Amino acid sequence: MSVIRHLRRAVRLPQQRSQGVDLAHPARSPLGTAVVNCAVYADGTRLAGHHPVDEAVRLVRSSGDGFVWIGLHEPSEAEFADIVELFGLHPLAVEDAVLAHQRPKLEQYDTNLFTVFKTACYVEHDRLTATSEVVDTGEIMVFTGEDFVITVRHGGHGSLGPLRESLEALPEQLALGPSAVLHAIADLVVDDYLEATAAVQNDIDEVESAVFAENGRNADAGRIYQLKRELLELKRAVAPLDRPLDRLSTEPLAQVDPRIRTYFRDVADHLARVNERITAFDELLNSILQAHLAQVTIAQNEDMRRISAWVAILAVPTMVCGVYGMNFEHLWGKDSVYGYPVVMLVIVAACAVIHRGFKRNGWL
Repeated sequence: MSVIRHLRRAVRLPQQRSQGVDLAHPARSPLGTAVVNCAVYADGTRLAGHHPVDEAVRLVRSSGDGFVWIGLHEPSEAEFADIVELFGLHPLAVEDAVLAHQRPKLEQYDTNLFTVFKTACYVEHDRLTATSEVVDTGEIMVFTGEDFVITVRHGGHGSLGPLRESLEALPEQLALGPSAVLHAIADLVVDDYLEATAAVQNDIDEVESAVFAENGRNADAGRIYQLKRELLELKRAVAPLDRPLDRLSTEPLAQVDPRIRTYFRDVADHLARVNERITAFDELLNSILQAHLAQVTIAQNEDMRRISAWVAILAVPTMVCGVYGMNFEHLWGKDSVYGYPVVMLVIVAACAVIHRGFKRNGWL
């Protein structure tokens, strides 16, 4: 089986859980409660037992083989300090990792790579409203060195536990080193983008059906604006990742194994597909919004025509009654027994003729 097939299986296919991986992460490093997991890998196999960070690094560097993978969740500066000193991480990258709220990017500091991914997930809701949260975003920062991978996660989703298990089920992938972990994380993040856009499409279809329904003018325009806002948030997470993936797939970076580099192109292709979807969704929402506004305008024009038609009809009796209400002595039919009935018949006949004309022209 080819390397790329192994990599895709490691990320996407459910595998049998390996021993020693606890998704609940009960083990905490003495360096701080933010450390979710710390594991040592040699020849693609996880060494048994739980190792404190300093001991894990000592095992790897004494043997000269393998690497250590440390996972953290929203660490504070104090909790991160010992790890920073142990691995010699750059202060600027550390600041970004602790404070979060970064754009997707790839930066090289001395012998380390610092990569920022924006994670995204679809927020389930019973019914889309003008205030519904559709997309929730988080962040994963990855420090990649010659013999270590440090992942820092921010947000309530995007857990790397299942990914770690999948990779451990395929030791031939982990044997390729830290860059295999970096590729798997990138692939997982982009796959989550695809799932999020597929779910957002269902909301867009729902809004589109509501707008083009028989009573579409009564559709809530706030739902369309809300979708556009959520789509913009997703775009901010996805679009900036294009450049980092391009560098990972084309530039000869020392921290990226040449056997892995070419497979970042596959992730970049999937990212391009996500960007195309988001662009298409944004254009579609613009069209839906314009159609809805056009429907509202047409409905308002129809209402105004009906009002104008009835005003024109009522103008006839108003005018006649106004004339006969004047204090003139010589008015036709004023002193006649048949005057009142004749005037009323004339008013009704005139109104009927005008009503028929408006009806024929579609104003009523």
